[in-house]
Amino acid sequence: MNNPSVSHTEPTSGERSTKSSENMVAAKIILVIVLALVAWGASVFIWGVPGLYIPALALVPVIWIALVWITLGQ
Repeated sequence: MNNPSVSHTEPTSGERSTKSSENMVAAKIILVIVLALVAWGASVFIWGVPGLYIPALALVPVIWIALVWITLGQ
């Protein structure tokens, strides 16, 4: 019944702060993505079709650079 390899201790404060900081970073990234999508949606609402394709067209060089960066292993 008692398995010595399983520990039921609470995480240390260092582990808790690491998890907390990782969660904060993830929350900030998600917030930025959601706000960007809302802004893009608002541009479509305000300007119609040009509000849809002009931001996408403007992001082509950014995505291209990101793909090159990923390919180089950075």
